[in-house]
Amino acid sequence: MATKSILVIHGPNLNLLGIREPAHYGHITLDKINTQLSRIADTADITLETYQSNAEADIVAKIQNLASNTVDFMIINPAAFTHTSVSIRDAISAVNIPFVEVHLSNVFARESFRHHSFFSDIAVGVISGLGADGYDAALRFAINRLNNAL
Repeated sequence: MATKSILVIHGPNLNLLGIREPAHYGHITLDKINTQLSRIADTADITLETYQSNAEADIVAKIQNLASNTVDFMIINPAAFTHTSVSIRDAISAVNIPFVEVHLSNVFARESFRHHSFFSDIAVGVISGLGADGYDAALRFAINRLNNAL
């Protein structure tokens, strides 16, 4: 059986985790999150790729590339693009790969403009407010879904 693959996309400013607004995002760095995700994926014999960009066009291009170099599942934290990016939404819809939307902070306990997502209605699920554990939960969900797919 071929190894299943998952792509994790981290949106803008997530490269500053650990120093950026720790009251909202905690003290964990993006490298530590990615290392933890890699450990979980390795244990499950899943190929995992992580990708971070502050540029909307780069994220769109990365997703569009999945049309020919597909993965089995995606996890995305669109960050600020959650509330603004129709282009990322359209790219995700075009490649038709199931995904979970993840947010470190509870977006519903924050400013009202953060309450709307361009992704939630097309996501398999949404995890918000669990900090870095939200990524772990999304990855474990994705692994279970891939392992139980017929």
